[in-house]
Amino acid sequence: MDKSGYIFTYRIEVRDYEIDAEGIVNNANYLHYLEHTRHEFCNKVGFSFAQMCEKGITPVLSRVEIDYMTPLRSGDVMVSCLNIKRKGPRFIFYQDVFRESDESPVVKAVVTVVSLKNEKLSRGDEIAEAFKEYLM
Repeated sequence: MDKSGYIFTYRIEVRDYEIDAEGIVNNANYLHYLEHTRHEFCNKVGFSFAQMCEKGITPVLSRVEIDYMTPLRSGDVMVSCLNIKRKGPRFIFYQDVFRESDESPVVKAVVTVVSLKNEKLSRGDEIAEAFKEYLM
């Protein structure tokens, strides 16, 4: 896994309560991992979700495409990676998750986010300004 192609990476450990009856991470938990990675990315660029809320900005998920490739199990560690692109008012996150031990691809996702400003759809210019050096 070459992490140099990504603008942000984040290491996450699988917790026991995320496992289902088959002994693998329940599929819905991957949405949490992806979201947590996006939140940590926002913290890194200095525009946290709390700061966005203070300015009346609400990022809202509008679409998620996810391919599940390799299951994770209790005790596994993953590396969650992302890139971001702006397309009009949409922010598109390309997110990949890899198992750390053998670099197996776990999940590939494309997540589309739009921005509300004071509860109305906006172009997301404040977010774009914060992300400008990271946008593809």
